[in-house]
Amino acid sequence: MRDDLDKKLARFEEIDRLLTDPEVLSNGQKLAVLSRERGSLAKLAVKYKQFKDLNDQIAEVNEMIASGDKDMRELGEAELPDLRTRREKAWDDLLDLSVGGEDALRTNCVMEIRAGTGGEEAALFARDLFGMYRHYCETKGWKTEILDMNATELGGFKEVVIGISGDGCYRELQYESGGHRVQRVPETEAKGRIQTSMATVAVMAEPEDVEIDLKPDDYRKDLFCASGPGGQHVNKTQSAVRLTHYETNIVVQCQDEKSQHKNFAKALRVLKTRLYEHKRAQEDAKRSEHRKTLVGSGDRSQRIRTYNFPENRVSDHRINLTLYKLDHIIAGDLAPVIQALIDFDRNEQRAQFGNLE
Repeated sequence: MRDDLDKKLARFEEIDRLLTDPEVLSNGQKLAVLSRERGSLAKLAVKYKQFKDLNDQIAEVNEMIASGDKDMRELGEAELPDLRTRREKAWDDLLDLSVGGEDALRTNCVMEIRAGTGGEEAALFARDLFGMYRHYCETKGWKTEILDMNATELGGFKEVVIGISGDGCYRELQYESGGHRVQRVPETEAKGRIQTSMATVAVMAEPEDVEIDLKPDDYRKDLFCASGPGGQHVNKTQSAVRLTHYETNIVVQCQDEKSQHKNFAKALRVLKTRLYEHKRAQEDAKRSEHRKTLVGSGDRSQRIRTYNFPENRVSDHRINLTLYKLDHIIAGDLAPVIQALIDFDRNEQRAQFGNLE
């Protein structure tokens, strides 16, 4: 982790130099990209430099104490406690900034919820998860927007895509990526038997336009008629939009709006987010040791949590957390779960950080 922080500080200082280059200043797009990168590194780099400076000062004071000179030793011993306290505070601040990875400070993200195995019951569970996250976002003061929705006849969701914006939204919600399992008696079950169903969640940091260079020639745009449950047409015009990215074969679609223009704008937003996630996943694969924490790969196939309704129990399998308050959690009180995940992640970062000296 220390090597990673050294690289980020070096990159931050390099960007500061580049931002004084007349050639860069005359290039609007390059200036925007570098400014955005500097902004993402600023808090971490400044705090790490402060931490390193305090480490250097403590090393100097220790030399004073070991010098053999009585006055120097007394002066050093008087200064040392305050320096160590300030360094400990800088370290804690640094850990807080490191939790959540490089995209933790982003204020926009996209969440995809999809029904998995379990048929209609899985779709109903996906709907419940959507409600849980929407209510949690409301308590945090975050703004939500449905980007796409594919509903079933019984009111469940085969898939729903949500745009979320607000301070800390990605930092907290990224832990929700993975497989969610539910154990309960389905509404459609006449004999009262417990059924196990699955839904998957993916949370992706949303990039800014300048970070993803996407041109019309990079994707195919298809139009089709939006449809609702049971195949009924929501409208008879081709307002729904499907985009296929040629290089990665990533496909996104949006049919939530009656306006083709609005659907296209939303689909483009999701496509850019998935491309950014794809790019980030490739970079993480190149440095396999990077961020081996509970966040894991974010792969939908990774089962992260079980919701057991008969026992009113929620179990997060990554940190062996069990809470008997499923009724509160499914209603949107996710704070106890998310805070436990953040605390665990923070302790993992502390262990990776190594010795303070």
